[in-house]
Amino acid sequence: MTALPAGPPPARTGFRSLLGPGWPLTLLLALYPLWWALGLGVLVFPIAAVPMAVQLWRRHASGRPVRLPPGFWLWLAFCATVVAGLAVLDVDPEGTVVAGFGDRITAVAFRVIQYAALTILLVYAGNLSTRALTQRRLVNLLGWLFGVTVAGGLLGTFAGSFEFTSPFELLLPDGVRGKSFVKSLVHPYAAQIMDLVGDPAPRPAAPWGYTNTWGNNFCLLVVWFAVAAFAYRTSVRTRVLAVATLVVSVIPVVHSLNRGLWIGLGVTAVFVAIRQALAGRVRALIALGVVGAGLVVALAATPLGDVVERRMDNGKSNGVRMFLTERALAGFAESPVLGFGSTRNTVGGRNSITVGESAACERCGNFTVGGNGQLWQLLFAHGLVGTVTYFGFFGYALWRFRRDRSAIGLAATAAIAGSFVAALWYNSLVTPLAFTFLGYVLLWRNEQTRTAA
Repeated sequence: MTALPAGPPPARTGFRSLLGPGWPLTLLLALYPLWWALGLGVLVFPIAAVPMAVQLWRRHASGRPVRLPPGFWLWLAFCATVVAGLAVLDVDPEGTVVAGFGDRITAVAFRVIQYAALTILLVYAGNLSTRALTQRRLVNLLGWLFGVTVAGGLLGTFAGSFEFTSPFELLLPDGVRGKSFVKSLVHPYAAQIMDLVGDPAPRPAAPWGYTNTWGNNFCLLVVWFAVAAFAYRTSVRTRVLAVATLVVSVIPVVHSLNRGLWIGLGVTAVFVAIRQALAGRVRALIALGVVGAGLVVALAATPLGDVVERRMDNGKSNGVRMFLTERALAGFAESPVLGFGSTRNTVGGRNSITVGESAACERCGNFTVGGNGQLWQLLFAHGLVGTVTYFGFFGYALWRFRRDRSAIGLAATAAIAGSFVAALWYNSLVTPLAFTFLGYVLLWRNEQTRTAA
């Protein structure tokens, strides 16, 4: 990975810099740990979208053009499919719990609002000039969030029972904040306690709400941390701290017992290696080899290797995932064009229709069809049209920006390509999709800079 040009001097630090041009995006990313602690978490994205939309409108009203991302019509077609799905919310596919429009509209409204907020984020960030928000500053913000992810992972590993009632949670009525879905949004906790290897163990989740989201974001953000630390001219001290952070991050990665994360990191490393080889960057390939060898040694010489072996020998989630995949494909066959507008809950569990959710056991049966990966959710909820337009938008980005061999181009395409693989087991809404969008923005802004030059 070649060093990026120094460019403009780094933006001023401190509170004043947070309120400069592009402040809604800067506050959103820089202060995300605060939003999590306040109980806002992903709810902050629609809140931040309001001033972003206002700034875009003012830009349009002043006669300055609002640029749209390349291939944006594909994303708009996907959003139209999501809205069209509202018409079939009262349809009950075979094998799912019977419910009406009113029972399902809350979860669907949440998704629609978040998709709209992230669309505004995409357009807003792409229209910020590189003087208002430099590429380096945006990369640093994403790298900062990787550091937050590692810190949250360590907290979940060593203090898995840590949780507290957030200020926003206290404002909600008891009957609302007691619901599991609402609690996952507003109640900060360090880890999810799960029995995957024979006994209950904490799996890191902070500050992203779910273990799987934590793993997904780890894969999406680690590339930006690498760019921030090693692609720009930085001090030796900064690089040493970055290496130490990466080494320490192995601990929560292993203890997360997250096979999707492990596969995702492997796919990202292979993708980067192939692109570096095609560009003739031998030193980068050697560095990747050294990192890989060091990881193998660490797993062989420390108890972390035993944790990995135990997880690979225990596939308790495999049966549920296969059951949900089969249900998603069956639902897709029932409504292949537009899907059913949203997810559904299965009648019972995979072994018996008599096993269901109850107050004493919220996770006993009644599994969410489409909750085991973005691909399966798209096929079931939005059919072929939604699936093709969603992946078509990001696939077009990979093709359009394929010649961007800069460090930013390498990191962004690796993140987007990795999101395709992650779609087999991770859902993308909310933060993973936001970070994928910001990778797209960095590619798009790189292109705009080259065109202007």
